Order: sequence, then C-alpha cells, then structure tokens
Amino acid sequence: MNITLLDSDTLAGTSLKPFQELGKFKSYPLTSTEQVITHSLGADVLITNKVVLNRETLAQLPAVKLICVAATGTNNVDLIAAKELGIAVANVAGYSTPSVVQHTFALITNLLGNTHRYINDCQQGQWQQSQMFCRLDYSFNEIAGKTLAIIGYGSLGKAVATVANAFGAHVILAERKNHPVRQGRTEFYQAIKSADIISVHCPLTDESRDLISAEELSMMKPCAILINTARGGIVNETDLAHALAENQIAAAGVDVLTKEPATDTNPLVSYQGHNLILTPHIAWASEESIIRLVKQISLNISAFSQGESRNRLV
Repeated sequence: MNITLLDSDTLAGTSLKPFQELGKFKSYPLTSTEQVITHSLGADVLITNKVVLNRETLAQLPAVKLICVAATGTNNVDLIAAKELGIAVANVAGYSTPSVVQHTFALITNLLGNTHRYINDCQQGQWQQSQMFCRLDYSFNEIAGKTLAIIGYGSLGKAVATVANAFGAHVILAERKNHPVRQGRTEFYQAIKSADIISVHCPLTDESRDLISAEELSMMKPCAILINTARGGIVNETDLAHALAENQIAAAGVDVLTKEPATDTNPLVSYQGHNLILTPHIAWASEESIIRLVKQISLNISAFSQGESRNRLV
C-alpha cells in the first residue's frame, strides 16, 4: 500500500516505523489547504490529524481507499462524502485518556494552590525577600471535600471521576442540559450551581456548543473553578473572560479554543488575569499517548489490508 501522513509534526517526532512496515510510506510535516491534493495523489491510505479532507478534495483522489484520522474527533473529514465515494474512515479512541486526565488535574491543582503564581514569585526573587521561612501570599486549597461536577461521562469523564474520588472529592455527574435526569446524575443547572470544580469532557456538537455561557457562569459559585480540556466552543470564550475579569468565578483552566492555533484577538489569549491558565491544546499529547496513537493507527491500516473492520466509522 501507498501510505501518506499529511501532518507528521502533530505526532511530535514519535517514531513512524509502524507505518513504514506496512507499505510504501511518505510523510509531510504539515499540509496546507493548497497542498492537500498534491501531497495526497497516489496514496491508498491517508493519515491526517487535522488536515481537512472535504468532499471537493476527496473527489479528486480516486486512489484513496482508507482515511485514518490520527485522533478521536473526525470533524475534519467529510464522512458522508467518504461513504458515497467508497472510502473507509477509521479513528482512534481512548489512546489519550491517561494524558488528558493528568493534565486536567494539573490545571485543577495549580489553580487551587495558586502554584503558577508562587512559581512566578520565586522566579522574580520574592522568596528571598520573605520575612519568614515561606510565603503565604495566595490561597492554597485542597481537592478533598470539594464537589467536582463532570460534564460528559464517557471514558475520560469516568477516568477523571476515579482520580477525583482518590483525592477525596465529592463527584457528581451533570445530566445533559434540558434532558430527563437519569439515575446517578444531577440536573445540569443544579450541578453547576453546587460544584466547586467543573470539568468538561463532552464532545463538541450542536447541542454542546456554547453549553457554558454567561447565564451558566452567573449561576456558578464565586469560588468555582472551570476546566475545559474537551473542545473549544463548548465554553463561550468572551463570556468566560468577562466572568474571570469580574470575579464571577474564581478561576479557569483552558486547553482548547474555538479557533486553533490561537489568535491574538481571542479574549482568553488577551486576558492577563492570574485566575486563568491557558495551555496550547496539549492535554492529549503525552509521549506515551502519541506512541499508543501511532500503534493503533497502524493496527487500523493492517486490519483494513486484511479485509477486517477495525475502529471503522465509514
């Protein structure tokens, strides 16, 4: 098979040997919109993380038999067009769960302990000026005893719940907004009103877009911390920046934005308050996570070559 990887830079230098062992392999660090056709010509298998493969593009690539998405989300591939054109599509799920969970709690513990502020003070020489052995300029709070609401209870949400319970938090599961409340769930608005920490782990859909906006932020406790390691667009960024500036909530940790890479005009990028930690969509990207991702993609390709269906969406 002729296998082409369109954006190898998104795999952070991880060994691509599993792909090389499957056929004639070619890779490009990145592929612009203008380069998609040129880079993809002659490929039986295309691997893409974020390169968009729309109907117009796919119609010009008659050799392509399989698209492997190097991610769980497949919004960059036109699945309907792929099906109509007889192109199989496979993704990878679950590979990044430990990585995302770890980053989620890195954000939570940093914000609860104001660790980022203390680190900055140490770098600025403030500890040396202290009148006592330590500095207690900012609050330091524990996860234990806090109510942590999880929005989105798939594999990630369940893994976050496990760790939160280990910390001694009281975990509640938010029901989908305006849906009947299932056993073991808490009505959506009640969940966000009662939570000290809210962690978002649902997919971005028409239903979840702007799921948390000004109205929801106004309902949260002034001490609440909001974490989004899911998808940009679930939390309204303008409304969140305003809520942080006005101290409507205590803090937020955000790893994803509506438009990525970030733009200077994004209200969270331009926000300078100490109660926001913004990271550049890295929650998924531990070295171990990417190694698992490459392995799973190679297994998807191998299965396809043997006429088997593995992680197929189309």
